[in-house]
Amino acid sequence: MFKVIIILMVLCGIYKSSVSQHEHHKTPTKQDSTAKAKKKAPRTQEKVARKDTIPIQQQMHGDHAMNMDTSMRPMDMPMTHAFSLNLPMNRNSSGTAWQPDATPMYGYMKMTKNWNLMFHGSIFFRYNNQDIFSKGVRSDSLTDRFDAPNWVMVMANRKINKRGLLALSLMLSADELVMGGNGYPLLFQSGETSDGKLLIDRQHPHDFVSGLSAAYTHMVNKDIDITAYLGYPGEPAIGPPAFMHRISSMNNPDAPLGHHWQDATHITFGVVTLGFRYKVLKFELSNFTGREPNENRYSFDKPRFDSWSYRFSANPTDNFAIQFSQAYIKSPESLEPEENITRTTASVLHSIILGEKTHLTSAVVWGANQKWDHRPEHSALLESNLQMNRTAIYGRYESIQKSEHELNIDINGLDELFSINALTLGASYNFLHAFNTNFRIGIQGSAFFTPSELRGLYGKLPLSAEIYIHVLPINMNALPGMKHSTMRNHSNH
Repeated sequence: MFKVIIILMVLCGIYKSSVSQHEHHKTPTKQDSTAKAKKKAPRTQEKVARKDTIPIQQQMHGDHAMNMDTSMRPMDMPMTHAFSLNLPMNRNSSGTAWQPDATPMYGYMKMTKNWNLMFHGSIFFRYNNQDIFSKGVRSDSLTDRFDAPNWVMVMANRKINKRGLLALSLMLSADELVMGGNGYPLLFQSGETSDGKLLIDRQHPHDFVSGLSAAYTHMVNKDIDITAYLGYPGEPAIGPPAFMHRISSMNNPDAPLGHHWQDATHITFGVVTLGFRYKVLKFELSNFTGREPNENRYSFDKPRFDSWSYRFSANPTDNFAIQFSQAYIKSPESLEPEENITRTTASVLHSIILGEKTHLTSAVVWGANQKWDHRPEHSALLESNLQMNRTAIYGRYESIQKSEHELNIDINGLDELFSINALTLGASYNFLHAFNTNFRIGIQGSAFFTPSELRGLYGKLPLSAEIYIHVLPINMNALPGMKHSTMRNHSNH
């Protein structure tokens, strides 16, 4: 549309000039030239103003690929997806995973002469009680505590010649510094170790360096990209975006109970991924280290490159992101070095913009772990977040199968699978907006539906409660000049 306006203005100028010459047939005087210059100045400013007010999504979509030529100054280049010159930055997520194009982005943005920079982060200052009525005998004094789950991330990208795109990222977390090596209490959670023992009813802390990656994408044409990604640590092509990067769970301080069934590979010390995009489809293949991070959260673990995964992704419209993935993971647990796992996941993410400051984001995730010669253990998650101007309402429902070994109990010696269900509801209110940062106060509660065999340990219906202050960046799409317009379908990409 902008190009059409420019062409029409030029044609009108030519026509007016020819008419003027035809009527007057005289040489312009100095005063005439000055007058014309004064008339042209406002029009030029109007052109610039029109260009500046075009929503960034429209700049990034449609004819974006044709606009990325060498004549464009770097400061004029809109920010793109980290791994494509032809996709919107709103599709960015953790690792190389996709989220819907209509997903809002919370962060800070800076554009230099050669680099586009993005800063993300989140910290919850909270009081957390995982068994408020002390129904279970497994509860200890640490189920009632103050803690602060947190992470920060910086992403940088720049063009390389006409068709190349370099992307760098760094993610840090001070989880262990503020919570200790055994993380924070979370009933029925399991995964990783502390002091050489399985972590049960606790969420492990994340490594200080949770992500350090570099990627290069070559644009074959506007429909085809080829990406090479290297992470140490990084995230292989398995599962949906990690829970802390999903907008549908951004107001929930807790990790999902199915974290190690769905997206726990988001911190992997040694990842190489090759990706191929064709229009709205993408296929990825990863070679990575199967062993989960060790207890030293400040070290760089030994890269092994002994495991493999693949992922099919599709964004059929601006509102949906779909993926199916599978991984062969060798020796993920240090206490069971001989055990290997096949992990299979599928997910559907949905985002819709309901107003200038209102959006609804949801996720349906399924994941299954199967040890060799064992039955598969399934997990399912449904979560949603309705973010309004200042108020947010959110929820999460989970159903997951965990074995006696996973929960470190021995009831009948048959390693039985227990079906655990949990429902979480919460709300938050943005009480302060300062320095492009949101400060929210929130409260949430969870109910855990305990299987009959475990009620002697956990009680029939243990309840948890949390109250928190959440600090995170603003929604960039609500900034002037970046308002989220109705985005067009990218089926032609």
